[in-house]
Formats: sequence, structure tokens, C-alpha cells
Amino acid sequence: MTNVTRIITSQAPVVWKNLNGLICVHKPSERSVKSVRKIIAERICNELNELEVRPPTTHVSIVGDTTKELDVQVKPSFADHPAVVGPRYIPEELYISTGNFLGYHTSGVLVLGLQNLGAKKAKFLRNSSLLRTYQLKGKLGVATANFFMDGKVLFRGRYDYITRDAVDKVAATMEALHRKVIFDLCSVDPRSQTAYDWASQGLLRPFKTKSPVIYGIKCVDYSPPEFTVEVQCTNETEEFLIELISKLAAKLRTAAACVQIKCIRFSHFDIDDALLKKHWSLQHFLDSVLDGDTKYQKIRDTISPTLVNFQSEETST
Repeated sequence: MTNVTRIITSQAPVVWKNLNGLICVHKPSERSVKSVRKIIAERICNELNELEVRPPTTHVSIVGDTTKELDVQVKPSFADHPAVVGPRYIPEELYISTGNFLGYHTSGVLVLGLQNLGAKKAKFLRNSSLLRTYQLKGKLGVATANFFMDGKVLFRGRYDYITRDAVDKVAATMEALHRKVIFDLCSVDPRSQTAYDWASQGLLRPFKTKSPVIYGIKCVDYSPPEFTVEVQCTNETEEFLIELISKLAAKLRTAAACVQIKCIRFSHFDIDDALLKKHWSLQHFLDSVLDGDTKYQKIRDTISPTLVNFQSEETST
């Protein structure tokens, strides 16, 4: 994680105020995003309650004989005491939203928004079709009912004839096919001048589509029967990524099941920025908020609305 200035204070209200932005955590596999948010909320609130929390409100009472001078007493209100009303900070009151969604089997970079400001930033990230990078590990020679290794094995096949070059060629073919799909989604001929003008300005993000789009796919490790491909995409789902391994194997005339899915990058958020579970603590979250704000600003500065404008002009003509 980038070195940032630490916020050191023992005042829980001050810390709560600064916990308002984006954080980047490493989501473990075989765990839902909902459970991750629950754990984070519990840890934040538990540590906040150990700091100097807001004192109970005061209770003013007037006592004494009404025929004489009355005595005004100011005491802490028992109706607002933590022993009566419970802890000052509870997980249910900490709103946490997602900037990118990871499936149950997927591990890696997960960006979350804390409180109102974080929720607004997370919504912007969700709606911006930002580039994600995944590493998918597959196992050749086995086909399962759900395309993942935990599914029921349907059949086994040969893979001894498959080489690294063959995997590279199939990956390149799939990438070229999906690049053509990008222009099709934009209703533009990939051989036209408009397509060239758009492509020269950077990655194309199809206008208002939720269809998965692959920008790059390459083999980064081949140790048969296992292999790993790196995929750059947007609008993907876990099911799409899992089936991608099976489709790649089918083009190699064999079968394969997905073993592992890992998100290593989400726009400017890298795997090195993601907090491991052992670092899910108040101070690390404060550091992550500061780092997340910096990366969010970079995303706002670099994201291009050109394609949206082009698509609007194309539609209106």
C-alpha cells in the first residue's frame, strides 16, 4: 500500500468522521462479499468502542423544598449511558457498499465504500465499466457439472498433446473475437475510420451495456495439467469467468475445470493495495481510506467519456 499519513487519535468520534471513503481489502475465496462486509463492520465498531466514545448526555434535575432555595443538579443521564443503551457504535449503523463485486469462489481486490461519501464513490466505480484483471487457474483433462473443481466430475479426457503454444494461439483467437464484439456492441464497423478514431483514444467501453467484454487474455503459466490465464475485462460475472476456462479447453479439443479465480487489479486498485484479513484493523482502514481517495481522484481524472459522447452522436444521426 502507498505510504500515507496516519491519523492518530483516541477520540472515537474523530475516527468515525474520517472513516468516510473507499477502502481496498483482499477478499478470501469461498466467502461471500456480504460476510466480508459484516466482519469489517464488526471489527471497526469493536475498536471504536474501545476508544474514548461520546460521554452520556447530561440530566438536569431541580431538587429541594419548594418553599426554600432549590438545588440544581447536573448528572450524566442514565438513559444515555452505554450500560443501558448499549455500545455507541454498532455494525448495523455502519453502511458499507461495494465498488466491485466478487463471487463466492473469487478472491482478490475488493473495493468497499464506507458511509455516505464512500457509497457515492463506490456507485461511481460500479457504473463506470472500469477494467478488471483476473488470473484464472484451470485444470486440463476434467469436466465438471458446474465447470468448477468442486462440482461433480462428468468425464475425463486427454491433454498430453496440448502445448503452451497451442494455449497461446487459442487465447489470441478468443481475444480477437471479443475485440470485434466490442465494436459490434457499439454498432460500428471495426474497419471504419470511426472505429480507428475511437481505438486510438484508448480502451473502448460499450455504451450502456451489461454484456461481459474481454480486452485481453493471455497464458501466464503452463504446468500441465494446470494452467493460468490472465484476463482483462469489464461487466464480467463469476459464472462467465468459470465458463471461459471450459470454452478455452473446448477449442483445444479437451476439457478443463476452473480451479481458482483471483482479481489482481481493479482500475487503479492493485493486489498490493488490498488489506489481508490479518490487517483488517481500524488504523489500516484509516490508511486505506486516504489511499483510496487518492486513487479515486486518479480514476476521475483519467476516465474518458469520449465513447459515451460518440455513441450519443451516432445514435442521434
